[in-house]
Amino acid sequence: MDVLELVSRDFEQLQVLRDDARGVLAFVAIHDTRCGPAFGGIRRWRYRNPADAAADALRLAEAMTWKCALAGIAGGGGKTVIAELPNTDRRAAYALVGRYVEEMGGRYYTGPDVGTEEADLALVAEHTRFVAAPGPAGPGNLAAPTALGVFAGLRAVAERLGFDGLAGVRVVVQGLGEVGGRLTERLCRAGAVVTVADVDRQAVERVRASCEVRVVDAGDVFDVEADVFAPCALGGVVHDLSLQSLKVRGIAGSANNVLASPEHGRALHERGVLYAPDFVINAGALVHGALFHLEGAAPAPERIERIGAEVGALLDEAVATGVPPAELALQKARERVAATGAELPFLPAGRARR
Repeated sequence: MDVLELVSRDFEQLQVLRDDARGVLAFVAIHDTRCGPAFGGIRRWRYRNPADAAADALRLAEAMTWKCALAGIAGGGGKTVIAELPNTDRRAAYALVGRYVEEMGGRYYTGPDVGTEEADLALVAEHTRFVAAPGPAGPGNLAAPTALGVFAGLRAVAERLGFDGLAGVRVVVQGLGEVGGRLTERLCRAGAVVTVADVDRQAVERVRASCEVRVVDAGDVFDVEADVFAPCALGGVVHDLSLQSLKVRGIAGSANNVLASPEHGRALHERGVLYAPDFVINAGALVHGALFHLEGAAPAPERIERIGAEVGALLDEAVATGVPPAELALQKARERVAATGAELPFLPAGRARR
């Protein structure tokens, strides 16, 4: 699906930010803000071409809308993608994004995503109020609530596979970034038997220093026989080829857009593989960061752990109705937005509609 087809799916905005002299090319996508301001982080990644970068921003923004709806957040979906070019001035890129977010006046709150570190967020915070800034003034590290929510959701999957908790559950974790590493530590403490894979050897060694895990090459992760596969890197990992190799009974991880297409979700369902939809299970950072901005305080851990119950209820309904979990979750999210959203996009107080 190309960018024009994606934009036609009820997106409110796709903004191009560029500074050719500093090698900056970024896209800000706003999907749907009828229920409230958009929430979504800043992803910095090397893409094959600008169209791929724009398409990624759009897909991620749309997923954030559904994530808000299912998590009960009065907001919608947005996303920023910085295309990493050979001559990109990193500081200039984040400063430009910060200035544009500030110009939006509170219609869009941003934060971390793949490729964006605390130092980058601190730079963005120099230019806008509407960011999950590091330090005491911000909501804190958002990887921790994401990992907590995924852990709770993964436990719900394991219980529906016949386990009592996570002791003895074989889990293969793909990607050991901040979320994947924290999830692995939680799984090990809970008694799970964990296999890990990451192209970053330093990340692997950090995890091995604190956890007893089996390590496999990143290219062999789909060949590992396990109970649950936890994708915690980039999306699109469940596709035609990986489906032929996967030897698991459940999928529950923090990566966005895990399915390469809806057809792959149906294929998992037909095989009896329990799939926890990404925009349900990885909502911990959204819940934590959005409630901090909307209510002025970070939520209690119990609010994040509720994701486990939400995942479990969704999987139970999917089995009862025969509807694949991802399709069922999307249907519910669309219904909630339609039922609670305004007719017009959200605009902050004091900003007139044009």
